[in-house]
Amino acid sequence: MKEIDPKALFRLSVLGPLVSRERLARGERQRLIRDLAQREYVIPGSRRRTLSEKTIEAWYYAWQRAGIEGLIPRVRADRGRSQIASAIQEAILAAKRENPRRSIRQIQRLLETAGVAACDVLSRSAIHRLLQGHGISRLRGAASEPEERRSFVAESAGAIWYGDVMHALRVPVDGQLRKTYLVSLMDDASRLITHSAFCLGETALDIEGVLKQALLKRGVPIKLVVDNGAAYRAHTLQGICARLGIHLIYCRPYTPEGKGKLERWHRTIRDQFLSEIDPQRILHLADLNARLWAWLEQIYHRTAHAGLGGLTPLARYQQDLPKVRSLGTRATQLDALFYHREKRFVRKDGTVSYQGQRFEVPYALSGKTICLVVDPHTETVKGVEDDEGRSLGLATPLDLAANRTRTRHKPAADPAPTPPSGPNLVELAHQRHYHTKES
Repeated sequence: MKEIDPKALFRLSVLGPLVSRERLARGERQRLIRDLAQREYVIPGSRRRTLSEKTIEAWYYAWQRAGIEGLIPRVRADRGRSQIASAIQEAILAAKRENPRRSIRQIQRLLETAGVAACDVLSRSAIHRLLQGHGISRLRGAASEPEERRSFVAESAGAIWYGDVMHALRVPVDGQLRKTYLVSLMDDASRLITHSAFCLGETALDIEGVLKQALLKRGVPIKLVVDNGAAYRAHTLQGICARLGIHLIYCRPYTPEGKGKLERWHRTIRDQFLSEIDPQRILHLADLNARLWAWLEQIYHRTAHAGLGGLTPLARYQQDLPKVRSLGTRATQLDALFYHREKRFVRKDGTVSYQGQRFEVPYALSGKTICLVVDPHTETVKGVEDDEGRSLGLATPLDLAANRTRTRHKPAADPAPTPPSGPNLVELAHQRHYHTKES
């Protein structure tokens, strides 16, 4: 018995709700087609997941005309023959052979711009069929070979950390539900989460806050691999890593394979943590993070991992403790490493603004632009610096009540002028005008 074409069987399965009905009420056919077009399918030989109403309708009428035979894909009658004029065909083939990397769109524009073909006459499908017929539609040689990627693991704990952000659930904040973002840093060799926290944003400040806690708990990595998002490109994060001797590495765009272990961590979080959360117990962001940190230390870090030969992430990390770079004396200066510098113009009254609050700086800086040193995590101002990083003094919150009675610095009064001993122009003019002589 002849085997039925698998594509025809697939098309028949799509049409099931239509062809299984003996009679369709008025308007029911279009309603069913519209419903079928909104579903997702595993389409043989295609990466698409949806079908258009027009396609489904065409299959339906083909089935009505010829049954299952009508659903078998037909080979084009003109296959192998191009309808493009021979002169234009030669130009298309020459353009592709001259530069095999030229796309169909580039070839189309090239011929239109050069006046070889009229605008909007050449279709992309016609160009593709022509190139395919001559066997030059794909790149050959090294350019066509897929990039080789192999699984690997860092030599030891602390060698490579990965950083990424996952969109998460909503939590109550000040009476409103706010979306959260899980910011995580993972050690490659041990799968240990050096620190992770749910934040209300995915900004550079959120990432720096998680990095700061990870450094305090798990030492200093040699490499930190992150994606190309704007938050990871922030100058503040780059500066922190440079001062700590961390090589900040950016994944190439559209290559998530470089962070496959973090993607697996995100699945674990969804399947084992978020799925178990009792919303009634989450009254604020702090409640969610408290449960995350308890689950990390008590469950995740103490569960045997198949990729670690049966070791737990914590046990694998502890094997390499002698190799992990410690903060050492830099721990006392860590807060300062995470300070931000904000450019500010000092007003005539010797004040600047930060986060809606006014601060007094040394009055001699009035009218100048300075760097306000701030701790963005605590929203406090630490002092004032010049562009070279030299301290220019403190910045204190403006106290209007205290300023009312504060003794202000006043410049010393100029000494009384000494009467001129020589000729005086005013007196000479007075004598000449009134014909008087000085007695």
